[in-house]
Parts: sequence; structure tokens; C-alpha cells
Amino acid sequence: MPTINANDIDIEYEINGPADGPAALLIMGLAQQLTFWPPAFVEALNAAGYRTVRFDNRDIGKSGKLDGRKAPNPILQLLGGIAGIRGVAPYSLEDMAADSMALLAALRIDKAHIIGVSMGGMIAQVIAAKYPDRVRTLTAIMSSTNNLALPRARPEITKALLTPPKKGATKDDVLDRSVQFWRMIGTKNSGTTDAELRARIEASYDRNHNPAGIRRQLAAIIDSGDLRRFTRKITAPSLVIHGSEDPLSPPTGSIDIAKNIDGARLELIDGMGHDLPKKYLPMVSEMIVGHMRASEADQTFRR
Repeated sequence: MPTINANDIDIEYEINGPADGPAALLIMGLAQQLTFWPPAFVEALNAAGYRTVRFDNRDIGKSGKLDGRKAPNPILQLLGGIAGIRGVAPYSLEDMAADSMALLAALRIDKAHIIGVSMGGMIAQVIAAKYPDRVRTLTAIMSSTNNLALPRARPEITKALLTPPKKGATKDDVLDRSVQFWRMIGTKNSGTTDAELRARIEASYDRNHNPAGIRRQLAAIIDSGDLRRFTRKITAPSLVIHGSEDPLSPPTGSIDIAKNIDGARLELIDGMGHDLPKKYLPMVSEMIVGHMRASEADQTFRR
């Protein structure tokens, strides 16, 4: 996969689909690499005529790492955030949004559909607010405004997320822990076996394993605080998708996104957890393709 320097970060990316198709920028969530986008989802967008741009966020996968810049303790940072203390993370979601826009600029893509999942949906909100002329549509999947008043993850999920791996953990230890976590947060009866899930996680581990980068990404989420200051400025046609059974990021987060964007369309998928499962992937893909096409048709009509 090629690498390009954007916003002073080396970013690994992959482009698929028709060269003359409208661009769709896919932004992954916390700790996840570009390879974690389900191939069937990428193929569905490509088959519909869209040129997909996937990339590794800073500090993950094959993109640049901010080694030497230590993330604060997440518990202390959360407590500090409640007290209004900010600016303690190595970078913010605004910096990550700037990475995305610099990547598009380096690829000579003036405007794109922005699709973000989880943390990527938060970054997508910042992009749509700060760079409106670069955004065709916004799609936020299983994300949130990061509003402190919203319900949080279940306690056992938060504990599993924030507890660091034990010292000297082997590859198998890491994979076992990751499979267990994904089973906690993912869709029940998703259509993916444990062996398939483990293989996906192992492929990510072998491609790059960087726990320190994950901690810095988490710090960026915490440090960025309530995103409604961005969400309320969004004017792009917006689709917000969330699973009704998401234990990591409750659907109230997406309800809050939709409530703060004029004209946003909210789709709650009954039974879906915090993942993009085989079971619901055709439905999600169809929703997003329909959303992008409707916006393009509307723009053509207005001309």
C-alpha cells in the first residue's frame, strides 16, 4: 500500500473503485486499521460507482507514530475533563481531522463523501464543521457527540477498554483478550465465527501492534470533550446510523448527533452492536449508497 506525507504525518492509504467515481473517505475508529473495513462494504461502495479512500489514522497501522509523546492516565484525564482541564493529550480529534483533509489534498481530491465509524464518526463531525466546502455528505456510524451528559458504556466494557494489557503479554494473550472484547461489544449472532474474528484481529496484530498509539488516540477522544460545538455547525447532508444493542457507545450518542444537525437522517438498526457485522452489512451499505446518491441527485437538480 502507498504512503504519503500529509499534515507532517506519513499516512498509509488504499484507493479502490473507479478512478472517475466520486470519492468516499472512510475513517476508522479507535485502534482499528484501514484493513478492518469489511471487504464487502468497500466492494459495495465501489460497485455503486464510488472511489473509496481508506487510510490508517496517525499512531495506528502503517501510518506515522508519535513515539515519545506519552498519553496521560485515562482515568485521571476523564476526571480532569469533568473539571474542565483540557490540552493534556499529545493531539486532538481536530488534529486527526486535519490529517484527513491533508490526505485528500495530497491526493488532489477537492471534495468527498465522509464516512466515519465510532471515533472516526467523531473525526467526521469535526471535518464537516471545519471544512464544509470539502464535504459532499456526512455519514456517522455508531458514534457520538461525546456529550458528557449522555449515557456511557457499561461498566464492564469501560473496565475492559481502560485496563492495560498485562506486562509480558504474548501474542496469544493479546488475541484472546481482543476476541473477548469484540464479543462483548459486537453484534450477537453476527454471522462471524470466533475463528473468523480471531483471524481478522491476528491480521491486524501482524500488520502493526502499537498499544502506546492506541492510548494516545483514546487521549485525543477524551481531550476533545463535547463535540456539539462542531456538530451544530454541520450543513452537509447527514446520515447517522447506530445499532440498538451497542454496549460500548450507546445509541443515545447518535441520537444526539442527529438532534444537533439540521435535517439529519437517523437510522437505528435493531439488534446491531458496536461493529459492522455480516448480518447487517448489506442494509448499512444500501443506506449509505442511497444517502450519497440522493445528495448527488439533489445537487444536479439544483444546478
